[in-house]
Amino acid sequence: MKNIRWLNSIFLISTLLVTLIGLPIFCYYFGGQINWWLHGTMFVLMFIASGLSITLGYHRLFAHLSFKAKWPIKFLTAVFGATALENSILEWCSDHRRHHKHTDQEDDPYNIQRGFLHAHMGWIMLRPLNGESPLTNVNDLKQDPLILWQHKWWAVIGILVGFGLPALIGFLAGGVMGGVAGLLMGGVTRLVAVHHMTFFINSLCHTLGTQPYSNKCSAKDSWLMALFTFGEGYHNFHHEFQHDYRNGVKPWQFDPTKWTILLLEKVGLVFDLRKASAKAIAAAQKNEYK
Repeated sequence: MKNIRWLNSIFLISTLLVTLIGLPIFCYYFGGQINWWLHGTMFVLMFIASGLSITLGYHRLFAHLSFKAKWPIKFLTAVFGATALENSILEWCSDHRRHHKHTDQEDDPYNIQRGFLHAHMGWIMLRPLNGESPLTNVNDLKQDPLILWQHKWWAVIGILVGFGLPALIGFLAGGVMGGVAGLLMGGVTRLVAVHHMTFFINSLCHTLGTQPYSNKCSAKDSWLMALFTFGEGYHNFHHEFQHDYRNGVKPWQFDPTKWTILLLEKVGLVFDLRKASAKAIAAAQKNEYK
């Protein structure tokens, strides 16, 4: 019992129960009073803002340094990434870098060898075997004042923007019931969707799929998961070429995060995109790196 992170566990379980049970009950009794176009749109927009800020910001920009970004992009991904309530940039990136360095080993925070549930969300609910991360592998990120500011205030930002903003919009549009609907749909349900989008990368993409680039670790490509994770499902490629700004390297592969990065490059908001050479990718496909 002493190894349980009680706050994390209660929060993850309660938000899931609110989504699966609370939202349907609310809709049954008060659905006729709700502007479904507004709240449906708010759910989608908040999901995109929150989810892309994790995949594009936390993951590819900050954890892997796959490209460089100007301040507005860094600020927006820091703020809306916080609404995912998956920890600060520093903590998230530290865990993720350790995952890549020690994949499938004891020091891997979400080691699939400890079971599907552990990799999915159990690792968040239990204290790590080797203690909390000392954040020694993110010294580069500690040099950024914006990241340090976000590290201090991420929970406040996440609650105010992630829950408060949709509740406020709902209230202004539809009174108290509109505010509750905004909180439930744009806040809690959106949060649960983003959570499990992220969690399935750590669990399902280390369980099911193909390994066209490397079988050195459990990471697998899944086109199906890519559809629900802004392109993060091409996980085997990502583990072999972690600093590439692309996950779906082929033109036809579904990777909205990649496309967003390319669009931002066109308008001058991101630059210095990193990518593996065609020769290295071809060699990996021929199993030369396995």
